Amino acid sequence: MYKGGYTGKILRINLTEQTAKEEKLPLETAKDFIGGAGFGIKYLYDEVPAGTDPLGPDNKLIFAPGPFSGTAVPCASRMTITSKSPLTGAVGMALTGGYFPVELKFAGYDALIVEGKAEKPTYVWIKEGEVKFRSAEKLWGMKTTDTQQIIKNQLNDQNVRIACIGPAGENLSRIACIVNEFRTAGRKGLGAVMGSKNLKAIAVRGKETVSVADKDGLKAAIKEFTKAMRESPVLYPQFSKTGTPMVVDATGAIGIFPTKNFMATGEYVPVDKLGVEVQMTRNVGSEHCYGCPVGCSQLNRAKNGVYAGILSEGPEYETYYSFGGVTGVDNIDAIIAADRLADELGLDTISSGVAIAFAMELYEKGILSKKDTGGLELTFGNHEAMMTLLKMIAFQEGIGGILADGTKVAAERIGKGAEKYAMHVKGLELPGYDVRGAKAHGLNYATAYTGADHNRGYAFQEIFGIPIPYEVDRFASEGKGKLTKWNQDVRTATCDCPTMCAFLLDMAVAGFATQNTASLLKAVTGLQYTPEEVEKVGERINNLARAFNVREGFTRAEDTLPERLMAEPLKGGASKGQRVSKEDLNLMLDEYYTERGWDIKTGAPTREKLTELGLAYVADAVKS
Repeated sequence: MYKGGYTGKILRINLTEQTAKEEKLPLETAKDFIGGAGFGIKYLYDEVPAGTDPLGPDNKLIFAPGPFSGTAVPCASRMTITSKSPLTGAVGMALTGGYFPVELKFAGYDALIVEGKAEKPTYVWIKEGEVKFRSAEKLWGMKTTDTQQIIKNQLNDQNVRIACIGPAGENLSRIACIVNEFRTAGRKGLGAVMGSKNLKAIAVRGKETVSVADKDGLKAAIKEFTKAMRESPVLYPQFSKTGTPMVVDATGAIGIFPTKNFMATGEYVPVDKLGVEVQMTRNVGSEHCYGCPVGCSQLNRAKNGVYAGILSEGPEYETYYSFGGVTGVDNIDAIIAADRLADELGLDTISSGVAIAFAMELYEKGILSKKDTGGLELTFGNHEAMMTLLKMIAFQEGIGGILADGTKVAAERIGKGAEKYAMHVKGLELPGYDVRGAKAHGLNYATAYTGADHNRGYAFQEIFGIPIPYEVDRFASEGKGKLTKWNQDVRTATCDCPTMCAFLLDMAVAGFATQNTASLLKAVTGLQYTPEEVEKVGERINNLARAFNVREGFTRAEDTLPERLMAEPLKGGASKGQRVSKEDLNLMLDEYYTERGWDIKTGAPTREKLTELGLAYVADAVKS
């Protein structure tokens, strides 16, 4: 039995019936899936049948921190939110940090499952084992910061932690996110799922402590862990001071910072306008997630023009890409303002920015007219139009109402060949890496169970040149199937499940990640794992997620990349001439499926593989 790390309780809330009940966390679930993404995907597969409407009452939202959350393990205030994505129809799993994840543990729960639909706008108040359903009718329409503050005032407690949606989620934009503090579970449209349930917010307060199995063992494991953090040449000397935005300079240097809807990558590289040196002129401090000594989240204040004085916790690297590079906007103050606006409206910055860049290219190519845009001059670099369009997306107004469902659906609605310019995989917009110059990163985009998601199998070997588990040539196709499987499984098991900040994998513990997780799990929970068994947990979860998608009708055909990345070589920069040809992609997919033990023709997990992973009960559904 587990002896620590877990509270042993799952809270199930039914909004239709306005009921809440506690369930025991089974030992097998804890051992086989650890927590976080593991719990989310396990409950999603078991409880959300094939064909479920993502915006219907039968879809579920599963909030799950991990066993490290709320303990002395640093950088572990992380939580996954899992649902069937309304944007992709596949598994929708997003992560968030801040303080809400540990507060859910302090309230006594290893996971929160939300089902059904409230009759009227509602928020849920969870405190010390008691659950109340409160009216959110006066909160409906509010932005996220106001929502959180009003709820804290109503509850007379400024230390309540709140996860909420903004107008975008209320209006069922499929690129809406869930916001807690200024942290976001940003991708896959989970804010729309919350909005479809008439659920404005979840407020949590707890006073419990999270016990651990072996206090002395935990001290020893943390000592090894923090030693690696201190010895990292990047984590404290650079990352803690600049955060993820330093990646603008890194991707610019290797020619993969995407610009102008991936048309101008390598040719137009606005590092002089958006790089670290300029970023630091706007920096006014940093924020820490609970229990994090790094404090990578940067506070930035716009300085000039109409945006002067606007403060944002961010932008992160991906937002410098999505509201900067990919839209052609090089006004750093506009990007800071757009980041804050998206957080307030409850919009995912990546999908929003890529959708706007898509519209900009259509406008410049004459596929969209000024009449179509409602008078907006949607040219690349027009930051005023970008700010206006963000509001139109959140409130489903005009062209914004078309873009609010993401680029895949928008392209289908617009027609006229617009599909060619929609930069997505499985409906999820591409993150900020032009994978023509990083092939394993591209294979991860194609195969990740959530769609084009850099966080599912981040190829730090290619982006930063880290030779773990071995050195790679970022332009080569051979060997990338094996590498991508390793990246996906190790990241899942060591970051997404325990739960742990993934930046530590990239910058500090990559060389002993599975051993580090095994040592911490033994000390925290009392459960024994070898490093190989930790990695096997990641493999199990990736197979179960794949099985969910196969059950929804996904096949090898959906494991692809946008036409532009396969047909058009990069025209400039350090990756000039590179592309991911169909031959490259097929070679990598064949290798990847072989490494995974999946059927090469369909991309489905085989009965033998599922049985090996303890998922024999899944095999019949996959076969059918």
